[in-house]
Amino acid sequence: MKQWDIYTYEFPFGKHPAVIVSHPLRAAHKPVVNILKCASQRATREAGPTEIILDEADGLDGPTLCACDLLYAVEKEKLKDRRGTVTPARRRNIVSRAIQSLGWNLLD
Repeated sequence: MKQWDIYTYEFPFGKHPAVIVSHPLRAAHKPVVNILKCASQRATREAGPTEIILDEADGLDGPTLCACDLLYAVEKEKLKDRRGTVTPARRRNIVSRAIQSLGWNLLD
């Protein structure tokens, strides 16, 4: 498993695509990684201020909202069915959106 790979994860509220955002060394060697949750249904609206849209270029079935304001720590063994990898341009968008969504840009 690698940073930016997209897998399916069974959240308590259902199966959803999940983007691995942990550091590459953690993703490669540790049993727990950080992920972002994506919607399980196609996006029917524009991304909000804490979201981005991923799509077929990233390995998903169509336009999919990905929330950048909440990190989940999950066991790697529970990530199933690799779906693809986030494109380089969208990686930058995720990082930028996460910085803003988590308020890290407000640091003095």
